[in-house]
Amino acid sequence: MHQKDSTAFNFESAPLARTFFRFTLPVVLAGLISVAYNMVDTYFIALTGNTTLIAGVSLISPVFTLLIAIGDVWGLGGSSYISRLFGEKKYDQAKKISSFVYWGSLLFGVLVAVLLLGFQRPILRLLGASTDTLSYAQSYYFYIALGAPLMIFPLVPNNTLRAEGFTTASLFGTIIGAIVNIILDPVLIFGLGLGASGAAIATVVGNASTDLFYLYYITRKSQRMSIDHRLMKISGRDLLMVLSIGIPGGLTNLMSSFAGTLLNRSILPYGTDAIAALGIANKVNMITIMVMVGFGFGAQPLIGYAYGAKNRERLSAVIRFNLLMESVVSLSLMAIIMLFSRPLIRIFIGQEDIIKYGAGMLRILQSGMLFQGIVLVITCVFQSIGRGSGALLLSIGRQGVFLYLLIKILSSAFGYYGVLFSQPVSDILTAALAALLYLFYSNKDPVMKKKAE
Repeated sequence: MHQKDSTAFNFESAPLARTFFRFTLPVVLAGLISVAYNMVDTYFIALTGNTTLIAGVSLISPVFTLLIAIGDVWGLGGSSYISRLFGEKKYDQAKKISSFVYWGSLLFGVLVAVLLLGFQRPILRLLGASTDTLSYAQSYYFYIALGAPLMIFPLVPNNTLRAEGFTTASLFGTIIGAIVNIILDPVLIFGLGLGASGAAIATVVGNASTDLFYLYYITRKSQRMSIDHRLMKISGRDLLMVLSIGIPGGLTNLMSSFAGTLLNRSILPYGTDAIAALGIANKVNMITIMVMVGFGFGAQPLIGYAYGAKNRERLSAVIRFNLLMESVVSLSLMAIIMLFSRPLIRIFIGQEDIIKYGAGMLRILQSGMLFQGIVLVITCVFQSIGRGSGALLLSIGRQGVFLYLLIKILSSAFGYYGVLFSQPVSDILTAALAALLYLFYSNKDPVMKKKAE
């Protein structure tokens, strides 16, 4: 017998604003906590005063994005499909999907770890590691690669538990990992003198703590999710439904890794200080991005449920409200961070030349946030309703084709500033593409299409 369908009330009957914030605020907080403990790594590493070490660790950021991308193949793909199945009241099928994505992420994580460790040296060179930064980048990279399965897995229950309505549990798992990481950072970096390796070990152990919490919650509290390996066998159609969203979702984040590597390599000719400054600026920039991601993708269960239930009015209302929130939040945070860019960079490092570099970079990165918010909302809509191709097109545009071409064109014309302005200009172009794709899919989709009067 199934539990009372309390999630149906949350998704369909409660006032929109209250329901929206119930699902999005925990994701926003989780995102900020993730940023906080990633910034703690940067803070403690920066305390060494070694800019080469900071630059070496900063070069590994695309690897984190890669692991997130792989986790999202299973997490986004599973939660999107599960949300739609909940809307259709197919709870037993949803439980099988959850088992499949949990085990799939763990097994695939082991394979990723093997590949990352086996191709360590060429990957580090690809990321832009030079003779100066290689040893530091290698120390950090090794433990991150070794812990890949532990870092990929939590992204799956983090998404699927929210689909069931357990937003607080999803947040609490992130908090546990953050606390463990923050406690271990100074102990391992300075107390045991492990430097970059200590920061990486703290990150992996923090993720392992999150894994343990999620495993406990799935087995003891959840009634519609399962880690039972006997349920993981699913049909070819179910597999296609998961991967049709999961792979484009993963590739979307993989394009972030590509974009990060591309920007790092494009800034490389301007020196180690510029690379270190970009690493710090990107950390601060993530404050705005993670808040926007929280509001944008926190609404995914609402959109998926409404779409699965064929409730067009509710679906349209959620999308409109989400766009409004993203606009308000992006403009507000952009203004604040631009105003306080120098003090924010100074938190991490006291060297004036790097502060100057980083503050300028941060202001430029923030300038495209409104358009990035529009792209986030529409990307979430496409992933929630099973239109993974639309989400993939936006990612390939923003972090691939547009960004690559703009870096080539603008760097040739304006040098250093041309490289930096490539990202906000890419955001503007991608927002225009997002609007066109949304109109295209809305006119084709039977649930989203406006009925003739």
